[in-house]
Amino acid sequence: MTTTIGLLTFPRVQQLDLTGPYEVFASLPDTQLHLIWKTLTPITSATGLILTPTTTLAECPPLDIICIPGGIGINALLTDQTILDFVRTQAKTARYITSVCTGALLLGAAGLLTGKRATTHWSAMEFLPAFGAIPTHARVVRDGNLITGGGVTAGIDFALTLAAELTDQQTAESIQLTLEYAPAPPFMAGTPETAPPETLQTARTRSAASRAEREAIIKQITAEPASKA
Repeated sequence: MTTTIGLLTFPRVQQLDLTGPYEVFASLPDTQLHLIWKTLTPITSATGLILTPTTTLAECPPLDIICIPGGIGINALLTDQTILDFVRTQAKTARYITSVCTGALLLGAAGLLTGKRATTHWSAMEFLPAFGAIPTHARVVRDGNLITGGGVTAGIDFALTLAAELTDQQTAESIQLTLEYAPAPPFMAGTPETAPPETLQTARTRSAASRAEREAIIKQITAEPASKA
C-alpha cells in the first residue's frame, strides 16, 4: 500500500528543513510525496532556493504523514486560518503528525501540541509552553503519533527515525548509508551548549528581528482565548 507524505512548502521556508526529510522519504518504497501550498506557483525559500509545489491545499489528498518544516516564513502562517484549518483537517486522519525545526510552532498554533512532548530549534524552545507543549531537548521526540525534529539538520534524523517505523531498521540504515549520513562536523558549535559565547551571540543577533516578530505573534494568538472568556 502506498504511503502518502505531504510537506508544507511555503514562502521563506528553511529549505533544508524540507529537503533533508524529502531526500529520505523519496528513498522509501511505495511512497508518494507531495509539496503542498496554496497555489502551484514556485516559491522562494529563506535562502533563495526556488521550490515548486506539486499540489494545492484544496487538491491535496488525505495524508498518511503530514510534515511541517520551519523557517522565517513560519511567522506568517501562525495566524493564517486557511493553513491552520488545513493542518487540523489533515491531522484528524493522518497516521503521523510531524514537524521539523520551527514547524512545531505551527502545529502548536493549530492546537496539536497540548500536553505533548515536543522539540524545535533551540532558539524557539521557550515558545513551546505557550501552546501547552512540554519542551523536550532532543534531536527527535515522539509522543504518540506526534514526531517532532529539532533544528534544521535534525530533520534528517527525524526522517530516518520515521523511515524505520514505516518499514524496518535495515531499510532506514540502507538509506542512511546511501546518503552517507555520518555527521562529523568540523567545529563543535552546533548547539548553544557547545558553541563559543561569541558565536552564540552572533547567531542570536542575526535572528533577533524574526524572533521578536515571532514572539509578538505567539503572545497575541495564545492570549486570545483568555481575552474572549
